[in-house]
Amino acid sequence: MEKFLIIILITFLKFAIFIASEQPPYVPTDNIILNCGAPSDSYGADGRIWTGDKSSKSEAYEADSQGGGSVDRVPYMTGRVSSSEFKYTFPVTPGQKFLRLYFYSASYKQFDPSKAFFSVKAGSFTLLKNFSALLVADSLGFRSFFREFCLNLKENEVLDVIFTPSPSASNDTYAFINGIEIVSMPTNLYYTPPELLGGAPFIGQSSGFFVNNYTALEMVYRLNVGGNTISPKYDTGMFRLWSDDYEYMSTQSYFTVNTTVPIDYTIVPRYTAPEEVYRTARTMGPNRTYNERHNLTWRLLVDSDFRYMVRLHFCEIQDVIDSPGKRQFEVFLNSQTAEAIFDVIMWTDHAKVPYYKDYVLLILKNGNQNKQHITIDLHPRVAIYYDVILNGIEVFKMNNSDGNLAGPNPEHLIAPPPPHIESSNSAGGKSKMKRRVLFAANGCAVSLLALVSLLACIVLWRHKRRQHCGSYAGTNWFYRWRNPNEEKSTKSSLLPKELCRHFSQDEIKAATNNFDDDLVIGKGGFGKVYKGFLDEGEKVVAIKRLNPESRQGVVEFSTEIEMLSQLRHLHLVPLIGYCNENREMILVYDYMSNGTLCDHLYTATAYDPLTWKQRLEICKGAAMGLNYLHTEVKHTVIHRDVKTSNILLDDKFTAKVSDFGLSKMDSKVGMLETGVKGTWGYLDPEYARGHALNEKSDVYSFGVVLFEVLCARKALDKKLPEGQVNLARWARKCISDGTLYQVIDPHLIGKIASECFKVFVEIAENCIEELGVNRPSMNDVMEKLGFAIDLQEAADLEKEKTNPGREHSYPDIVFPIARDDDLDYESEVDPIISGMSNPIIDSSTSSYLFSSTNNTESIGN
Repeated sequence: MEKFLIIILITFLKFAIFIASEQPPYVPTDNIILNCGAPSDSYGADGRIWTGDKSSKSEAYEADSQGGGSVDRVPYMTGRVSSSEFKYTFPVTPGQKFLRLYFYSASYKQFDPSKAFFSVKAGSFTLLKNFSALLVADSLGFRSFFREFCLNLKENEVLDVIFTPSPSASNDTYAFINGIEIVSMPTNLYYTPPELLGGAPFIGQSSGFFVNNYTALEMVYRLNVGGNTISPKYDTGMFRLWSDDYEYMSTQSYFTVNTTVPIDYTIVPRYTAPEEVYRTARTMGPNRTYNERHNLTWRLLVDSDFRYMVRLHFCEIQDVIDSPGKRQFEVFLNSQTAEAIFDVIMWTDHAKVPYYKDYVLLILKNGNQNKQHITIDLHPRVAIYYDVILNGIEVFKMNNSDGNLAGPNPEHLIAPPPPHIESSNSAGGKSKMKRRVLFAANGCAVSLLALVSLLACIVLWRHKRRQHCGSYAGTNWFYRWRNPNEEKSTKSSLLPKELCRHFSQDEIKAATNNFDDDLVIGKGGFGKVYKGFLDEGEKVVAIKRLNPESRQGVVEFSTEIEMLSQLRHLHLVPLIGYCNENREMILVYDYMSNGTLCDHLYTATAYDPLTWKQRLEICKGAAMGLNYLHTEVKHTVIHRDVKTSNILLDDKFTAKVSDFGLSKMDSKVGMLETGVKGTWGYLDPEYARGHALNEKSDVYSFGVVLFEVLCARKALDKKLPEGQVNLARWARKCISDGTLYQVIDPHLIGKIASECFKVFVEIAENCIEELGVNRPSMNDVMEKLGFAIDLQEAADLEKEKTNPGREHSYPDIVFPIARDDDLDYESEVDPIISGMSNPIIDSSTSSYLFSSTNNTESIGN
């Protein structure tokens, strides 16, 4: 009898386990799926029953299937269409919900798809504004797609979804919808839980960010990193689509799969993500030499002027990674440090345990860019396995203060692909993907032949043009420089409008009150810089005007336009546009209200001295901008004129690297043979002696900037005693003597923690090593400056604990360093002078905000 009972119990347990295995980890309270315009209920491709829409407030139409491609019949082949506003009301339970809107851009009887412009509101939030499904579909390359939003509904609150055609002069616009889905989500799945003290890290900000219940989210990306697309049918009960990440990768990577490992959901709930997300991942692979020089990088295009929540999923599934310290790496978002040391097992205690981390980013518009990239970079740290790992990425846009989530319609077919379901059958999905890939491959082959032919023609044309008139030929194939001295007047655009705006001379004169001297904010060899006002005075700009009588700066002018129109980064000065009419050469930039770093370092200025923390942040920001030039663009860009007067500061003291007139682009990612140009005191001695130019020349110049920031003295000051004229040599001697602490800026006395000081000086000293091969990369400099900031903040925190509310003071710093060499710095011949013959002085390379106190001179040949 006892044995019989045991058998029954075992059978019951097996049955219970079987039933449990069939149930998803999460069963939503609300699960509404509406097939708009359908007269009756229908089964969708995902096996769910879509409820027919029996509303009579708008017309129901079947889509013209010739609108493009093969799509699932449910919910895309019927829709509600109206030339006037219509609304759906859903009584739902309180809590956080997914709202998914399904669109199929096709013809609906007499309705022209090009006239479908409309807005969608849900409660107090604007989800879509002047939205064109046709433009979105054209940018994606397929007609059917959906948009997913997250909303919170309060007690006794109904969900109203309102569709409103956009106003038009012809009054022929209309709104439509094919399907609506509302699914409950677990509390605080994507909203910040109250127990998370400080909120999610807000990148670039000192405080965290809380995604509260008054926030609406739009899912922009949900990626199964290193794995295949996971259809909504195989999600954890919330019918989310997980796309593969291949097309968003910008670096070489490996992927790892472990289909047998038991995923241990002991930290995050089982519904967080499907097991397949955590069973697959991307790594950098076994090549340590490659890994040391590269990041694992994703680039995700998003709308400007919104905050974004970025969720990264991790799970150590490789058997060799079974304890802390074996794999450690750094995490960067938009080149800013999100995690200085990330060790998955340190967070989870065990391998095979999923974990995720949220971060918040603010993406501000850079010039006229409506869209910009979020970059996610992982870089290995020294550990047993010099590698990184990532399993999943989710990115959500957050509403602005006015409740708006809507971005602009796509332009020039560059919008990011939104969620799209090919089929709930994964084999069918793969088949369609193969067809698209084959089609794209054939198209690319034809396009490549055409492009090669076009390039050949352009190269021949430019070669002949260079022989004929000696004009500058840029590195970008579509760029054409027209010398203003060749023609008295031209209004042709140098670049496509989306890259750089062309101003007329009349616009520039209006912005500067006809070049009123009262608006001059800087002067240099290039000419004057004016404070200007565009768009009826609403937009303040800096306008840099080449002296019309000067023949200097023609090449620099064209190089500046070409470089800055292609390079966009938070820490590069934004170029708005240019003017080249009637012998005028004018550049228009965003106005930097806090001038240059140079302006703030010397006593003869109107600015208050920068704090040590401000200086550290400025240095790190400039390093991030230079690292972007060196490592994150298609071809390495070498600035060639890094100095404090070329580091601009906006109203928040954010550093912006400026003046690209001397920059060089290296398509070989190697060394450039080029004439020596730069600025006395900052110039790399190895390069000055005739060696080929490479990115380590920028590193040397930046090392001089670091010492200039620390000591608040010029890179080259001929008024000082002979041994102190050159700041780099003097700093090296002071370090050797252990006396550097005696020559730091008096405003910094007692303000620098010794640990931070030591790291900062080591960075600066390594940058100005005589041989470029011994200097760090700009990426290393950027990371170590972040570490120095962390050390200073930790020391300040300790001071605050012991003396709350009081001004912190640190003892004098004694910092002797034993050197490997025994150079006599006093008798050392200046490598710049010894390596140059008949140097040409050229002061046309100053930044657009010139410092009257910076008397260093530029050289060129």
